[in-house]
Amino acid sequence: MRIENSFIPISGVGETTERRLWEAGITHWNEFDGSVVGPTIADRIHDFVDVATDHLRRNDARFFDDSFPSAERWRFYENFRDDALFFDIETTGLDAARNDVTTVSVHRGGDTDTFVSGDNLTASALRERFVDAPLIVSFNGARFDVPFLEQSFDLSIDAPHLDLMYPCRRLDLTGGLKRIERDVGIDRDRPDLSGEDAVRLWREYERGDDAALDTLVSYNREDTRNLERLADHVTARLHDACCPADATF
Repeated sequence: MRIENSFIPISGVGETTERRLWEAGITHWNEFDGSVVGPTIADRIHDFVDVATDHLRRNDARFFDDSFPSAERWRFYENFRDDALFFDIETTGLDAARNDVTTVSVHRGGDTDTFVSGDNLTASALRERFVDAPLIVSFNGARFDVPFLEQSFDLSIDAPHLDLMYPCRRLDLTGGLKRIERDVGIDRDRPDLSGEDAVRLWREYERGDDAALDTLVSYNREDTRNLERLADHVTARLHDACCPADATF
């Protein structure tokens, strides 16, 4: 599914009308000829497509973030996946007012970088990574990672955000990231590690165990890289679930 296959951001077009368009063979903005819907909706579609095409040409994900229902944000992924920023953080606890961020990993364009507290984890380094991302991708990042980073580093992270926890729930994939990875067949090098271990590893590193930091960084990086595989899986399944079987996209 791509943005230009979608008619749902247009006022008056809901899931039922969009599906009627698809079933009539109108699966792309360029194929809309005014049929299937009434003249008022047809005018709205033409007007939206004129404006949206320009924003899409400029890779303006924020325009679509404002236009689409939040539950349909997964439809952005295919358009922006090559430049999306996948990210995950590790902390010493769950309260940003009392606990610290220990590592942050970001994965973009096939490359993964990790920032470590006391070394290269700074507000300016994070701001530089997030500022130009057309789409950020996390798991439970809307409720945890983003607020934690914003409070801890005085940041404002306002890029369009695909939090994979919510599309996973639409597919009845529940539980934490590790459980969902197992359910969809994503393997890990260290499946025995958990968020509690991440805290323990940081404390061991603080006591002088450099090997513990190496393990923590490896764990955090694997979390982050696996987000791309999970996003590929989830968006493909949502596409299959919402689209007519005989429609060509």
